[in-house]
Amino acid sequence: MRRLSALTLALAFAELSSSHFAHAAGLYFTDRGVRPLSRGGAFVAGADDLGAVWYNPAGVAEAPREVLIDASWLAYSTTFSRETLARQSDGTESVYKHGTVNGTTPFLPIPTLAASFPLDAKANWVAAFSLVAPYTAISSYPLTDNGGRPSGSRFLLVSLDGSALVAPAFTVAWKNERFRVGLQANVLTGTFASKVVFSGNPEQNVLGAAEAPQYDALSTLKVGPVFAPGVQLGFQAILNPQWRIGASGAVQAPLDSDATIDVQLPAAPFFDKAKQTGNTAHVKFALPPIVRFGIEFRPMQDARIELSYVREFWSVHDRIDITPKRLTLEGITGLVGINGPFNVQAISLPRGFQDSNSLRLGGEYTLPRTVVAKATTLRAGLAWEQSAVPRDYLSPLTVDLDKVVVSLGAGFDATPKVRLDLNASYVITQDTYVDPHDAKVPRVAPVTGNPTDTQAVNGGHYAVNAWVLGLGGRYRWD
Repeated sequence: MRRLSALTLALAFAELSSSHFAHAAGLYFTDRGVRPLSRGGAFVAGADDLGAVWYNPAGVAEAPREVLIDASWLAYSTTFSRETLARQSDGTESVYKHGTVNGTTPFLPIPTLAASFPLDAKANWVAAFSLVAPYTAISSYPLTDNGGRPSGSRFLLVSLDGSALVAPAFTVAWKNERFRVGLQANVLTGTFASKVVFSGNPEQNVLGAAEAPQYDALSTLKVGPVFAPGVQLGFQAILNPQWRIGASGAVQAPLDSDATIDVQLPAAPFFDKAKQTGNTAHVKFALPPIVRFGIEFRPMQDARIELSYVREFWSVHDRIDITPKRLTLEGITGLVGINGPFNVQAISLPRGFQDSNSLRLGGEYTLPRTVVAKATTLRAGLAWEQSAVPRDYLSPLTVDLDKVVVSLGAGFDATPKVRLDLNASYVITQDTYVDPHDAKVPRVAPVTGNPTDTQAVNGGHYAVNAWVLGLGGRYRWD
């Protein structure tokens, strides 16, 4: 039994690297950009400023001389009440209910920075540089629950603090009287820093109700630099003064990055002289292609309404491959079957993700000058988004649920060249229950390093509360 738990602890290093990168795998909680999001993310056919760099690069052709700066805060919190199957020696099962924990995110504005310039005298060719960050929740969970007991979420996530992803890009767009075409090259880059707890309890070979905290091992993962190049192609057509259509498609190379893993070994006596030797590993998994389609109706000069559809092909994210490099445990005493350093082995974890769909409806209306002295545009949007994470794979690390996003926003022309934008979006989700009989986030098998049909750790009740609050500005010159 002791030998089994020691191997489990060692292989937890590889589990750590895989599980945290699931959150990095493009699981953006909602769409982005102050003006586009205030339209519900319906910004494919009608994209006409540098917010287009995320949705449709063809829209960059409409912004030949522009600087765009905006930032949004994802005010995101979760509640997790874990439930675990407790198996008795006679084979009977019961459900053990852990205490409730609350996940929170720091105040961290997520930016958009972009600038464009014409490439010819008539500004038919336009180039743009941009730097954006995905709207991803950097969550943290406590080590104890609301009743002061060890947190049931600690085996899934403690903190993602210190993580940062950005996507610098270069875009070239062309237009004539009826068509716009854009091509963008980008790279997803940055680093991840995350913490999770693993158990080395020798009294059990699965995570169950009797999780002894003296066998907890707080582990820290740092991944990077991440480098995943990608390309996006976009198209817009002006059918007539009232109707426009648009489409874009993006592909990203697999994420293939080095990582370091450091573990605080448990306080239990047989780990007193133990130490970790080496801390490097390698992580690789696929990122999804994305396609967007939109149609915009302009019933009058100052009014726009767009309906768009987005599909993200998350089914390509079927597994995560983790290869530790010269990562061993030494000096574990009193454990039968270990005669020297134990080498942590490579594993491949199933993810089970699914393709996701979303619909967005949004628009904007510029108030008449007889009503306001300065040009003021009101915006509103509604989006429905399907999660890429099946219910059975939900965890505090990846609380991504089906959602409805309601958005309101406005734009105000402070000067003829400067526009100020603001947005408030509320994310509506339904509380979700993962039956512990169906939960599929596994422990690593103690001997082979592959997941097995042993105790899952993600069963329980999940709830999410989220707002997106944004402020930005655009400067255009002649």
